[in-house]
Amino acid sequence: MTRKALPYWITFGVIVATAAILLWMGRIPMCKCGYIKLLHLETMSSENSQHIADWYTPSHLLHGFIFYAILWAVAQRITVGWRLVIATLVEAAWEIAENTDAVINRYREVTIALDYYGDSVLNSVFDILAMLLGFWLALRLPVWASVAIVIIAEVVVMYFIRDGLALNVIMLLYPLDIIREWQAAG
Repeated sequence: MTRKALPYWITFGVIVATAAILLWMGRIPMCKCGYIKLLHLETMSSENSQHIADWYTPSHLLHGFIFYAILWAVAQRITVGWRLVIATLVEAAWEIAENTDAVINRYREVTIALDYYGDSVLNSVFDILAMLLGFWLALRLPVWASVAIVIIAEVVVMYFIRDGLALNVIMLLYPLDIIREWQAAG
């Protein structure tokens, strides 16, 4: 293994370790329905966050853009590979935290996700892979294209399911009745 490849192997190891931790936490490996869908677009469903991709996958893609931008701004002396390791560690930490009883209950208390019971391990792994794709796109695309993707992804998800990364963060940290009412009306 070359020194240049080491961060990418560590990134892979973080993903595998995250899956192992989630299994150890009691998360189900895949949807209890017994099959795997590439895309599941029904949010008010026991299969939400159980398959490969869903309406929340774009928010994980956006994490990659955001992590890339932040790390570009504060850690330019670190190679892209090591910045990717940092971004993957942050995303993996979120996937683990998101699937704790405390965060699952928080989602159910303050958001429209009343039937949310956490992600399957499969969904969590693909959420991390979506972040990796966002990170890679941010590395390759001009800034204007990255910003356009972020805006378009948020607008599309908000239009179709009245949710998205920005609304999710607001509702988890500082729930607003006006947002909850707007989401419930959809």
